[in-house]
Amino acid sequence: MQVTMILQEVLRLYPPFPRIPRATTETVKLGNMIIPAGVHLSLLVGLTHCDPNIWGDDSKEFNPLRFSQGVVSDDVAKIQSSLISFSSGPRVCIGQNFAMIEAKTAIAMILRSFSFELSPSYLHAPFAVLTLQPQYGAPIILRSLQSLPGS
Repeated sequence: MQVTMILQEVLRLYPPFPRIPRATTETVKLGNMIIPAGVHLSLLVGLTHCDPNIWGDDSKEFNPLRFSQGVVSDDVAKIQSSLISFSSGPRVCIGQNFAMIEAKTAIAMILRSFSFELSPSYLHAPFAVLTLQPQYGAPIILRSLQSLPGS
């Protein structure tokens, strides 16, 4: 459960695809606006994932405990429809479950053999090209658990 909470919070703050393009197929009313068919829209995932009206005053802080009860809150539907790291609804990413299982497996395999920390040279600069990625890389220092004292 704790790895799932951490992954959900990472995906909330750093969605792999920060922009989801869509086009209307019919005239739609969105709030006070009428959007005709054929209009191209972009959903900015990061804005939704950091909205304090949905996620609270600490919306920009890393807090995996917000997922300690799964994806729930006082307004379950609002939270579930607002966590869109893999999109949602009929166009949800077909690989969502596979990606989560793969990430958990990779983390488990790394943690079995290594301890790790970010290099002091790491500079936090998320950068969106097509996907969100670290602009200057993410140098990590790995240490074998076999070489640690007491192992």
